[in-house]
Amino acid sequence: MGIFDFLSGQFIDVIEWTDDTRDTLVWRFEREGHEIKYGAKLTVREGQAAVFVHEGQLADVFTPGLYMLETNNMPIMTSLQHWDHGFRSPFKSEVYFVSTARFTDLKWGTKNPIMLRDPEYGPLRLRAFGTYAIRVTDPGLFLTEIVGTDGEFTRDEISFQIRNIIVQEASRALASSGLPALDMAANTADLGKLVADAISGTVAAYGLSIPELYIENISLPPAVEKALDARTSRGIAGNLDDHMKWKAAEAMGKPGTTGDAMGAGMGAGIGMAMGQAMGQSGPWGARRAQPAAAAPPPPPVEHVWHIAENGQTQGPFSKARLGRMATEGQLTRETLVWTAGQDGWKHAGDVTELAQLFTIMPPPPPPPPPAG
Repeated sequence: MGIFDFLSGQFIDVIEWTDDTRDTLVWRFEREGHEIKYGAKLTVREGQAAVFVHEGQLADVFTPGLYMLETNNMPIMTSLQHWDHGFRSPFKSEVYFVSTARFTDLKWGTKNPIMLRDPEYGPLRLRAFGTYAIRVTDPGLFLTEIVGTDGEFTRDEISFQIRNIIVQEASRALASSGLPALDMAANTADLGKLVADAISGTVAAYGLSIPELYIENISLPPAVEKALDARTSRGIAGNLDDHMKWKAAEAMGKPGTTGDAMGAGMGAGIGMAMGQAMGQSGPWGARRAQPAAAAPPPPPVEHVWHIAENGQTQGPFSKARLGRMATEGQLTRETLVWTAGQDGWKHAGDVTELAQLFTIMPPPPPPPPPAG
């Protein structure tokens, strides 16, 4: 064996890539002049693919495994080079390693609110946020369509474009779903799958797939959230009259608050009343003048009423105004009404105070005068 055969057997090329960055999608194997020795050893690990580009043209794609670069396992490269059997000289080719592992925990979110028509609240603005994952499924196509000649391509360079695609389809899916905003949280899994299916064809043209896409949060504008919280608080409070009485009683029992003054005032009033009672029944009671007549009770508070029609409320109306509305036919026994202290909406005909509005009927008209 000659010295050159010995040297050629000793200096064998080893082509491989190990990555610790966890964000590199494509890395080009650097070799001066891009010369690769015939018979070199190529190592492709799990989660990788090796793509050979010869004179700007996509050649062979190698999946995980150990290869000796010879004519028998490089069919496309062999046809491009027109190698004869036993060819031994180096060849020029660029080698790109492509990560086919799944890249997770990528963020997406709507920059601007999504305008939609909510079936309960009317026009609304929503924001949506979530995460997704990408994976290279066609290394050759991804290299051709996206990477080009970039020697190192990271996930951040493609995530911006993917985010735009997700936001576009998420906006369309949320706006056309027809779901009330309060029910969307219970359907985020279905909405996320709907968005993933909608963008699968677009990202497949890049050689990518979206194995995971999650909608983590759908939020309302702060002003709408505040109004919704106030409405929820009113619903939890229940009967407003009972709630205010309970709050007043609770305030009187709290030290260091205006409740002390209220409690002291009430205590003084009770003490004076007790003193008057004792004076009347004691030994001086006979010499006292007759007590003054009790003050008349305050007049009853006139209720004001609200009307609910077609999902909207009107009012408040006085009882007199409701009487005119009943005469004009705008108020019927089936109309839903509510006033402070009433437990929920009731039909006007079922409310004692309003039922009389429908029982007062005019007398029959007088007979017409006799003819002639």
